[in-house]
Amino acid sequence: MPVRLATAASNVYRYPLLIRHLLGAPMATAASQEIVYRDQVRHDYGELHRRVARLADALTRAGVVPGMTVAVMDWDSHRYLECFFAIPMLGAVLQTVNVRLAVAQLTYTLKHARAELLLAHRDFLPMLAEIRSDLPDLRRVILIADGSDPVDAPAWVEAEYEEALAGAADGFQFADFDENAVATTFYTTGTTGMPKGVCYSHRQLVLHTLALLGAVASPAHGQSFRQGDVYMPLTPMFHVHAWGNPFVATVLGVKQVYPGRYVCAEILELRRREGVTFSHCVPTVLQMLLEEATRKGHDLSGWKLCVGGSALPPGLAREALGQGIDVFAGYGMSETGPVLAISRMLTPPCAPASDDEIATRCRAGLPMPMVDLRLVDPDGRIITDQGQCGEIMVRAPWLTPCYTEDPSASEALWSGGYLHTQDVARIDSKGYLQITDRMKDVIKTGGEWISSIDLEFVISHHPGVLEVAVIGVVDARWGERPHALVVPKAEAANLAPEDIRLHVSIAIEAGELPRYALPERVSIVSALPRTSVGKIDKRALRESTLTAKSR
Repeated sequence: MPVRLATAASNVYRYPLLIRHLLGAPMATAASQEIVYRDQVRHDYGELHRRVARLADALTRAGVVPGMTVAVMDWDSHRYLECFFAIPMLGAVLQTVNVRLAVAQLTYTLKHARAELLLAHRDFLPMLAEIRSDLPDLRRVILIADGSDPVDAPAWVEAEYEEALAGAADGFQFADFDENAVATTFYTTGTTGMPKGVCYSHRQLVLHTLALLGAVASPAHGQSFRQGDVYMPLTPMFHVHAWGNPFVATVLGVKQVYPGRYVCAEILELRRREGVTFSHCVPTVLQMLLEEATRKGHDLSGWKLCVGGSALPPGLAREALGQGIDVFAGYGMSETGPVLAISRMLTPPCAPASDDEIATRCRAGLPMPMVDLRLVDPDGRIITDQGQCGEIMVRAPWLTPCYTEDPSASEALWSGGYLHTQDVARIDSKGYLQITDRMKDVIKTGGEWISSIDLEFVISHHPGVLEVAVIGVVDARWGERPHALVVPKAEAANLAPEDIRLHVSIAIEAGELPRYALPERVSIVSALPRTSVGKIDKRALRESTLTAKSR
């Protein structure tokens, strides 16, 4: 029988895992460190602490109480960082609103979350004017003016953010409460139906922060985020808490730089001026940054950049390394807080990078601490054979417990006591996770499976390919066959479908792909459709392909 803990003293502090406790260490060790917003704001962590207290006081005066949902619509800013702390520290629920959703979807998320107070950037006032009557729970709007130009605010705007803080006290006393209280909520960006709501407790966010800190601070050969780094997010703060990194940056007490609305030229100039060394983004943003850096002659050496959201193409990784970026992949999803695994080199990297190094950097990576990850076959049996593919099922102490007010989807998500990711993967001899597909994107042909990601991986190695997506299309004989849609590089304007098929044929002869993976169709296109967070929208590709075929 386990030994019980000795009886505690009557006055022992029962330390709850609350977001407010993440602020303790940096205030003691890095109070003078900087937080920067574009070229507009520069202050230290001491001021961050005071502004968090003032925001809490202002929100309390505006009627915010524990359990109330407070929504935020802003670009990446110092204000958003303040909201990451002040709102949940009050016991209220922070809703990070995806401002890139279609208006109907955005309206749905605010209504579904029952947001009662909204902090909104001036850019979104026209849209709010259109949808405000559809939000019966919304009682107050606080404007984020962001700049010196006057704003003709409508009558339903109650106050302006900076004015509200100026009139508030900076000594607000935060109380302890249950660490299992909901801290944040946001909505997934799936490609079917309306977005689904997920939520996270204080305990979950604190544990995710500590596990992520351990994972990114431990690598010996780069791919790290440590004290001395300068942090700038390039994943929107509305998307899974910017992958949890603002919390990690604050705990580390590093300099933080917030770029506002993403403009590549401004991001690169901000990166140069402020000495940014660590960021994270989706592949599309990395591609745009590399193109802009090439045009403007920016030196990108010394920049560590974690790529997630979708697979990191090896060609893109090689290009980033060639421009001096220590690039590597991470893996997770909205329902997992989000990070589950991060790729890192176990041996010193070489220059130029070998194919093996590129492949390692592009893998989903090694599981984070406290992540219990397994692969299962279609019958639910645990896969033990190395290299065999199966669905990723996972347990960790920070996974969302449910989809908000959607019990049937929640039960399916957690069927069998593990969270079902719907991602198909294999694990190599060193323990690296390699995503091979989404279950809905696996191409089933003649009784065999083709991994769209494996085929995309090979095609992306063609020197003329900028981007590629592979989808399955209906075939009367085989059930499905692969269709590759390729965006050529600017200097490869004459790239033809037969060039791609020849390239894949060579890979097949080399044993990199099965023979049945040769795509029946290759389309050269100017662009690929994307979701609101920059992922390639394969559902839209499948629908457009079906529409074109029916004409």
